Amino acid sequence: MAEITESAVRKVLDTVIDPVTGRSVAALGMVSGVVTRAGHVAVTLEVDPARGTALEPLRQACEQAIRAMPGVLSATAVMTAERAAPPPPPAAGGHHGHSHTHGAPAAKTTGGGGRIDVPGVKHIIAVASGKGGVGKSTTAVNLALGLAANGLATGLLDADIYGPSMPRMLGVTEKPESADGKMLKPIEKYGLKTMSIGYIVNEDTPMIWRGPMVSSALEQMLRDVQWGDLDVLVVDMPPGTGDAQLTLAQRVALSGAVIVSTPQDIALVDARKGLNMFRKVAVPVLGIVENMSYFLCPHCGERSEIFGHGGAREEADKLGVPFLGEVPLHLDIRTTSDSGHPIVVSKPDSAHAQAYKNIAGRVWKQLSANQRGARKAPNIVVQ
Repeated sequence: MAEITESAVRKVLDTVIDPVTGRSVAALGMVSGVVTRAGHVAVTLEVDPARGTALEPLRQACEQAIRAMPGVLSATAVMTAERAAPPPPPAAGGHHGHSHTHGAPAAKTTGGGGRIDVPGVKHIIAVASGKGGVGKSTTAVNLALGLAANGLATGLLDADIYGPSMPRMLGVTEKPESADGKMLKPIEKYGLKTMSIGYIVNEDTPMIWRGPMVSSALEQMLRDVQWGDLDVLVVDMPPGTGDAQLTLAQRVALSGAVIVSTPQDIALVDARKGLNMFRKVAVPVLGIVENMSYFLCPHCGERSEIFGHGGAREEADKLGVPFLGEVPLHLDIRTTSDSGHPIVVSKPDSAHAQAYKNIAGRVWKQLSANQRGARKAPNIVVQ
């Protein structure tokens, strides 16, 4: 397959004409970014926020033009704006079909956009943390594998656009395929159906994207992937409480959220923020996981509580949410994750793998008890 170059994409976009100005999107300087990899093309269109919604046909025309290029498997065009746009007045009859983020980031205006439905998926859960560096992605991967080990059809979505880790943690090197140029097939690994922006973009390529682009990419990885029938789709969230979290909480009927923290006071402060964010948008908090709960020496087996111990359990009791379990800081967990063979599949009989399986069992018990799979996605107002 011939390589699709950025210059070739820009040349094609020079044929897409804005009907208002009579000039092409390229000539207008709207094309602010082009990423191509293995037949997949992503384009960023910088637009006037006042015209955001009106430019939807132009965005679609860009996608169609790129999709018609020889060798293109999928095309994604997202619009972003420098300034926040005021929320548009509600339209009669609602909005149907493909939904993309236009103009302002979700954190500025939260009433627009339609609900993101993922047919065939019974439960979508978010694995989140208030800050980075607490082992959230390792927990998400092994939690998903634990659910699969417990006999559940499970998917895993890497929603960390800026720092995707699934390709390395799952040892995925192949690229997702598309039979029709519109829907991507998830990559199956260790019995999971998985998707990550890291499958499409090179590992060392920086994702210099504004909030609306991140939100749009998340929407498409949910809506434009053939997830099929799943009991649970685990979403590995980026750390913090920004656009990605708000997009999912606002647009997706999340069945619940799992909060990951270390025992440290500073980590627990941030974990509390993440937990309260989900509570404010009516997403059930399934519980807290204490990661790096203690250190086990791989040579002598001595236990050391480097970051303290039990802080997350105490926080869970204080906040009235379930404590799902604790996972130690152990070399095997780190090395298996770095090598692309997570501990739940590489050492399934180990105590650490069993800890993740137990956490997965408690999560599934919470989901079954809550019966929130069909919960209506809330409207959020961020003040």
